[in-house]
Amino acid sequence: MNAQPPEDAVATIRAMGTRARAAARQLAALPTATKAAALRAAAAAIRADAPAILAANAQDMAREQERGLSAALLDRLRLDEARIAATAAGVEAIAALPDPVGETLSQDRRPNGLELRRVRVPIGVIGIVYESRPNVTADAGALCVMAGNAAILRGGSEAIESNRALHAAMLRGLAEGGAPADAVQLVPTTDRAAVGAMLTAEGLIDMVVPRGGKSLVARVQAEARVPVLAHLDGINHSYVDAAADPAMARSLVVNAKLRRTGICGATETLLVDRGFADPAPLLAALADAGCELRGDGEVQAIDARVRPADDADWDTEYLDAILSVRLVDGVDGAMAHIARHSSGHTDAIVTEDAATARRFLAGVDSAIVMWNASTQFADGGEFGLGAEIGISTGRLHARGPVALEGLTTYKWTVTGTGQTRP
Repeated sequence: MNAQPPEDAVATIRAMGTRARAAARQLAALPTATKAAALRAAAAAIRADAPAILAANAQDMAREQERGLSAALLDRLRLDEARIAATAAGVEAIAALPDPVGETLSQDRRPNGLELRRVRVPIGVIGIVYESRPNVTADAGALCVMAGNAAILRGGSEAIESNRALHAAMLRGLAEGGAPADAVQLVPTTDRAAVGAMLTAEGLIDMVVPRGGKSLVARVQAEARVPVLAHLDGINHSYVDAAADPAMARSLVVNAKLRRTGICGATETLLVDRGFADPAPLLAALADAGCELRGDGEVQAIDARVRPADDADWDTEYLDAILSVRLVDGVDGAMAHIARHSSGHTDAIVTEDAATARRFLAGVDSAIVMWNASTQFADGGEFGLGAEIGISTGRLHARGPVALEGLTTYKWTVTGTGQTRP
């Protein structure tokens, strides 16, 4: 049984949640123009406070370098003038997005004259638990505000000073623009108990979104008593069909694996139809580019550089220049492998056969399914959604990149003329 968070952490989150609930009611009623103006003012405040934000970030960087934080995590933590400018521009971009709140999703007039409408509304209070990247403070807060939600942010201890400086700037801008003072709150402590308190804040926090490593996401999913929007692994597949164009296949699989190996949209397993004319150039292109290949004896016979794969390889998110490779019997073999091993994030087919592609698109139950495209496109910005709050692999509510629409739900409105039910 999970230990209960200490009472002081519970009290802190309860107080923040109560204020957030009041702010959420105000945000839900704000017109689009006011929310957009508040976000533009927040972006201006971030730019104006750039020197203070950089100074705070320097404190975080110095402390974490001394503690031995990895180079990759230090890079995520680091802010410079360009990154602050990009963060402010991202907030402005969110302000310019279409407001989903109030959108009519469907409407109907019943035979008895009742008029029914299904309308988008904010979810309410969103808790975001994240690590390393300070820009999430601005991105997540801005997305929540534009969708009419109040946000409670709990950043990682490694970025505490950066997060506080960014939050202070953003809060000042939001207030100047007409948003409620408690629209975006930052948990003041880095105590892990505060995360536990957020995960059990039923009735105060309506949904939690974890942004970070596998251990963080696993903890949130295991302990939460409020709904969670997240993905745990990005075990993604690219399947090269017998009818794939060889040049396209070679280009796509190299990009899908190696463009950025550390993102959740990277391909981790390559499946190749046994009927594909010549898989050797595919493997050679990957190996020549520095990718470690792992496969069984059948794959090793194609390229001597392929290392033996074990059972764990088919269920591993490498986040590195490592790729497992398997030959399969057509699209049915590919879909069977994906059904056993995919994490439900992103899976792709490369083929010139439209009928085969349609079978794959319909038959693979992942949040994102692609045809003749790199899995690296699994990103809210690439989908035209603006900044994303995360990727969801769940089957309820939002799936895939979650942006403004994913931070809303809906309600029914019913208009009558005095009808009573017989």
